Amino acid sequence: MITSTSNSQVRQIAALQTKAKLRDELRLFVAEGTKMVEELPEVLLQKVFCSVSYAKNKKNLNFSKKFLPEVVPDLVFSHMSNTKTPQGILAVARQPEYTIEDLFTGGPIIILESLQDPGNLGTILRTGEGAGIGGVLVNRETVDFYNPKVVRSTMGSLYRVPHLVCPDLEESVKALKMRAFHVYAAHLDGAQNYTEGDYREKTAFLIGNEGNGLTDRLAKTADTFLRIPMEGKVESLNAAVAAAILMYEAHRQKH
Repeated sequence: MITSTSNSQVRQIAALQTKAKLRDELRLFVAEGTKMVEELPEVLLQKVFCSVSYAKNKKNLNFSKKFLPEVVPDLVFSHMSNTKTPQGILAVARQPEYTIEDLFTGGPIIILESLQDPGNLGTILRTGEGAGIGGVLVNRETVDFYNPKVVRSTMGSLYRVPHLVCPDLEESVKALKMRAFHVYAAHLDGAQNYTEGDYREKTAFLIGNEGNGLTDRLAKTADTFLRIPMEGKVESLNAAVAAAILMYEAHRQKH
């Protein structure tokens, strides 16, 4: 049994929780909680760890038999965990590998520019699965897909929704347009109401940074600017909310 927080495995897991660069270099991430470990595709699973308290709980007996986690003292597990009140179970997993073609098998593609809030990205992935999107494209300035807060907020959708980091979103948009995608931008200057677009064919939605929206350069690659009507003194919507409105309008049109 691992008994020290200075153990190399413990230190690596703690580092994976906080360092995006290390996650990217090793192509690994940490999934915490019973649901996130249980839904993790077997092909991605490397190793499972649990606390002594988790292992002693009879409710977790079948789960423990299935995954055969390495049991560590509660104090050591707390050092490995990224949550204030750990559930007592986590897995080290490989990051899935996707290509742009993997995003063409479903509904609209969501393109995110420089989103910073982990909750927003996680919510978009989770809502996107529900709405049947094809996948999510982001630039390097967007929060890491495998940030622990993103992973948790997806509630497992991270495992099932294709996602890709692009070095140049403008080039990616051009490539989509070459494949006959119509590109819409959620934009405050939008003249067309979002309900007036036709999303039944190949569609991509551009969503910008929470504070600044889309950059002018990326916005200009869009074919159409969309407006989401707002009452009162509201100037803009949360990025995840705006994405959800567009994704579910596309879902409504297709069904």
